[in-house]
Amino acid sequence: MELKKILAGLEGLKVKGSLDVEINNVRNNSKDVSANDMFVAVKGFDSDGHEHIEEAINNGAKVILAQEDTINKNILKEIKDDVTLVLTKDTRYALAICACNFYQNPSKKFKLIGVTGTKGKTTTTYMIRDILEKKGIKVGLIGTVASYVGDRKIANNENTTPESLKLQEIFSKMLEEKCEVVVMEVSSQSLKLERVVGCDFDIGIFTNLSEDHISSKEHPDMEDYFNSKVKLFKMCKKGFINADDVYATRIPKLAPECQISTYGIDNHCDLLAKDITVTNQYVDFKVKIGDKNERVKVSIPGRFSVYNSLAAIAVALEFGATADNIKDALLDIRVPGRSELVDNKLGLTIMIDYAHTPTSLEKILSSVKIYTKGRVISVFGCGGDRDKNKRPMMGEVSGRVADYTIITSDNPRTEDPEQIVKDVEEGIKKTNGKYECIVDRVEAIRKAIKMANKKDIIVLAGKGHEQYQEINKKRYPFDEVEIVNNIINEIS
Repeated sequence: MELKKILAGLEGLKVKGSLDVEINNVRNNSKDVSANDMFVAVKGFDSDGHEHIEEAINNGAKVILAQEDTINKNILKEIKDDVTLVLTKDTRYALAICACNFYQNPSKKFKLIGVTGTKGKTTTTYMIRDILEKKGIKVGLIGTVASYVGDRKIANNENTTPESLKLQEIFSKMLEEKCEVVVMEVSSQSLKLERVVGCDFDIGIFTNLSEDHISSKEHPDMEDYFNSKVKLFKMCKKGFINADDVYATRIPKLAPECQISTYGIDNHCDLLAKDITVTNQYVDFKVKIGDKNERVKVSIPGRFSVYNSLAAIAVALEFGATADNIKDALLDIRVPGRSELVDNKLGLTIMIDYAHTPTSLEKILSSVKIYTKGRVISVFGCGGDRDKNKRPMMGEVSGRVADYTIITSDNPRTEDPEQIVKDVEEGIKKTNGKYECIVDRVEAIRKAIKMANKKDIIVLAGKGHEQYQEINKKRYPFDEVEIVNNIINEIS
């Protein structure tokens, strides 16, 4: 593609060299560069692409797009005349625009639905996909677990929302597969770091907001976190927001250009759930679909499942889904690592859930406590290199709600897992909750299984769908479903 076409829409560029250049590919990793590629240098948290410009040129880059306040002036002098240098004020933004142009703006050629919020993004996207597929619509899904066309995985995702270049490539593949709708999780980081710039969103959903992702590498405070999420609704034609969430109610004034509708349980809204029943296997409720009150049964227990279902129903109705489409899809819904029950030959109730914040942990533990006849056994840890303030808070939550807590490791990353466990323990000490600390997560799970009976429920919280444990910048295989079954096979 011509360089001019790739740069279309970017203003204030400074150029040294020719713009009449044919580009084979756009890259943001110097190791991936080959002959006649364009390399976009992006400054990240852990590395700076500007330090790899020379490597990109040596690998064959014919165009370098760099950030003018970041590039080393000595490098400017060393770039040869046969390499075009383009300087811009923000290479993250520029990369997103270039990616859209290079892949010929695929999101303009299907309906794009974005789901943002602290909790419920993954489950809501799965619900939307399954309902629309019941309607006969071909759907692509992008999110924390992976990217799919229908049930077929087409890409693993390192981030909830892929980097802009990867995102547009996935969009392009979904367009080739003739997807009519794409539903995706849109993280606050992706909005803040310009990953979704240029995406043509038709519908946005705001599930809820609670304290999470507050750290030096993410958001400095809750307002920054919230305002990042609001950006989605400034990019959407229509929005559906949770009327029971105090942050969500601020969105209509902040994004007046977006047509906002509401859903909820407790407050006045456009789509209201009533007469809710929760069991250990499902939740059901009444909701008005068309001119009739329908009873909808969802195979993921918990009050939070009602909110996620309402969001999905609101979107599905925009596409003409019927009550039968909705009820059939939600009855059979399965989401990896989200209130996922693990079948096992001991007949124990073992649930895997991604809850990794004080609010989400409290919600899942409180939810299962309502319908559990025996004990709630909580097994969880906290991730390293993330918000340290939430560690004692999560300890306090589990100590207060669960009947027994085993504090263990999560993804310690570059931190000492024993210290993380001690941080969590400071919170649980404030309660009367029974607990113990077992740093090795496999041994913690083993202890929970050995102490449980059929009336109890074990909640393995924090890792959810993840099939790895990250220690010192290396990921080791860690599939909790497999680990649970291996332990049960050993002891039974």
